[in-house]
Amino acid sequence: MNSFIFVNRIMENHKDISCCETPQVNFKIGKKLKLYSSLFILVFCISFLPQLHSLNHSLISYISLIWWAVLLGLLIGGLIEYFIPTGFIYKYLGQKKFSSLLYAVTLGFLMSACSHGILAIAMQLYKKGARIPVVITFLLASPWANLPITILLFGLFGWKAILFILAAMIIAVITGIVFTFLEKYNLIEQSKEITSSTYYDWANIKFFNLKKSINGVLRGSLNLANMVLWWILIGVFLSALIGAYLPENIFADYLNSSFGGIMFTLLFASIIEVCSEGSSPIAFEIYKQVGTLGNPFVFLMAGVVTDYTEIGLIWTTIGKKSAIWLPIVSVPLVVLTAIIFNLYL
Repeated sequence: MNSFIFVNRIMENHKDISCCETPQVNFKIGKKLKLYSSLFILVFCISFLPQLHSLNHSLISYISLIWWAVLLGLLIGGLIEYFIPTGFIYKYLGQKKFSSLLYAVTLGFLMSACSHGILAIAMQLYKKGARIPVVITFLLASPWANLPITILLFGLFGWKAILFILAAMIIAVITGIVFTFLEKYNLIEQSKEITSSTYYDWANIKFFNLKKSINGVLRGSLNLANMVLWWILIGVFLSALIGAYLPENIFADYLNSSFGGIMFTLLFASIIEVCSEGSSPIAFEIYKQVGTLGNPFVFLMAGVVTDYTEIGLIWTTIGKKSAIWLPIVSVPLVVLTAIIFNLYL
């Protein structure tokens, strides 16, 4: 009986390899992605007018910083969609256990994408069965706990970079714990109920077929792009607009180590929304000017805990309650950590 079930599963997974059947690929671009990508391309083309030189320069700067991370995130998301069984994701990231949060932080360390690329990966994990607190933990930890950014931060800040990384990981885990309680008492949306047994197989790896794999990964990446890319385009446009026309002297005049300076840093870092690779050098410049670690830490973390692209995507994909609770829970933790850094370091 067990042999029959196993053979039946294999046949279901590979029934489309019949010589009499043509695989159905079904690549379809979503309406929102068509609309917002068309508008973005139109604005980008118009920005080449001499009167809009500043906007054009800002747009090109942002695009050059994040294009690879977004594509990498979509590719990894497509690979997860096609090759990783739902049961495997559920086993490590779908359980109501503290260990799932630690797995999320560990997974974030292995990622090589900035916050914009991490969005795509996180939403794919959610679709595959990762719990909401785990997804939030992954989102908060990954942009600053991943290996490439760790190396970049050490290059800029020396040994003090470890304080940024540890603080980001701790804040991510604490936020995940709080979200676990919020979910338990129905204060946020409930995680997807995934019917998953202890059995799962790696059929698409065991019976690897290059053409099917390429089509499957591309289809998964496109589905993910339909979900997240239009939000990223909105975020890039708004960031470029503010970056082009916001006077630079505002930062020099108002950034300082006081509580007001920390809040001002939080406000403007939230508005500007620079990706992790771009904000690390800016944070180091703030550190050189202010001389304390609190302000650059706020600048680094604000792009994650108050990122309107991220919050908007959580709103539309997971739910508005989770989107609202994210800054409510994480911002006080970031500000408190910044105050401690400014007082004692």
